[in-house]
Amino acid sequence: MNSAHGPRIAVVGAGLGGLALARVLQRHGRSVTVFESDASTGARPQGGSLDIHAATGQAALRAAGLLDQFRALSRPEGQEWRVLEPVTATALPFPGPVHDDDSPEIDRGQLRSLFLESLAEGTVRWGCTVTGATPLGDGTWRLLLGDGTTEDADLVVGADGAWSRIRPALSDATPGYTGVTFIETGFDDCDTRHPDLARMVGNGTLLATADGKALLAQRNGNGYLRVYVAFRAPRDWQVAADVAPDDTAAVRAHLLKRFDGWDESLLYLLRHHDGGFVNRPVFVLPAPHTWEHTPGITLLGDAAHLMPPVGLGANLAMLDGTDLAHALITESSIDDAVRAYEHLMLPRSAQAAQDCAEALDNLIPPADSLRG
Repeated sequence: MNSAHGPRIAVVGAGLGGLALARVLQRHGRSVTVFESDASTGARPQGGSLDIHAATGQAALRAAGLLDQFRALSRPEGQEWRVLEPVTATALPFPGPVHDDDSPEIDRGQLRSLFLESLAEGTVRWGCTVTGATPLGDGTWRLLLGDGTTEDADLVVGADGAWSRIRPALSDATPGYTGVTFIETGFDDCDTRHPDLARMVGNGTLLATADGKALLAQRNGNGYLRVYVAFRAPRDWQVAADVAPDDTAAVRAHLLKRFDGWDESLLYLLRHHDGGFVNRPVFVLPAPHTWEHTPGITLLGDAAHLMPPVGLGANLAMLDGTDLAHALITESSIDDAVRAYEHLMLPRSAQAAQDCAEALDNLIPPADSLRG
């Protein structure tokens, strides 16, 4: 690793949080290497649209010098929410998430590309899987790579998501299933091929929810409409239902049965989508998730505080990366920087995890609350 410009900083994971950290460090002349298991930037889909909040994600983009470019790409109209009553499809007031009003949407892939294109060539080592990290006894760490080689670093940052390979060096915590499953599908070229659906959804997100289940349709870029079917069920619900995950017709029939009685304009989301269904059970880390400060290693983003996907995770990951970068730039030592960062991040993420858990329960109420 390059150490010509200060300490050897190894970021594991080229998600939004790790890239924000790398970008802010490089803006201040610091050296950093990002290890990413994906073979290239386009190796896999990056997910749906994100609302980027002024106080968190946009603050990180401003620190990265990318706010104007983000604004040019983002969709302010994507903030719109429409809520429909499931049986009649009539409009309802939206009891929306509590955050600032300035939160334009952008596709996650676009935002990630914005960060990647801002980094010095060679910053990201693609196709480089990290399997773990071991301490060397002097505050430095050795990364264990999938090809059998190793890399030593003065600071290892686990930015490698829900199933982090770095987290076990700090914590025994593992993600647990929330009892909620999201099933994803979507529509290509929605405005042209499905104009009635496009008008119903509007510019942003459509929501219909009742009886512990929900349908969501979310505008993405390039005319794509991403759909999420959400409900409470055992993690192995497909086994109990005797449904093969790749049998689109069988999954559709099962979902139509679950949503029986809902308005046909909403069931259109299940009947006429493009492609198959992708099962996405929702996992979270215990909250609050903390660890004993350990020299030379820390976590950010989902590796530190995996929470339900209700609009905060990506924003907090970018803010984590920015706060850690600022601490590394301003504090007198790596250890002081990591302590300062963790002192700021851990209580913030604990509160956010609580807020997200409540938001998920409001969207898909637990069975006990439905009975009550």
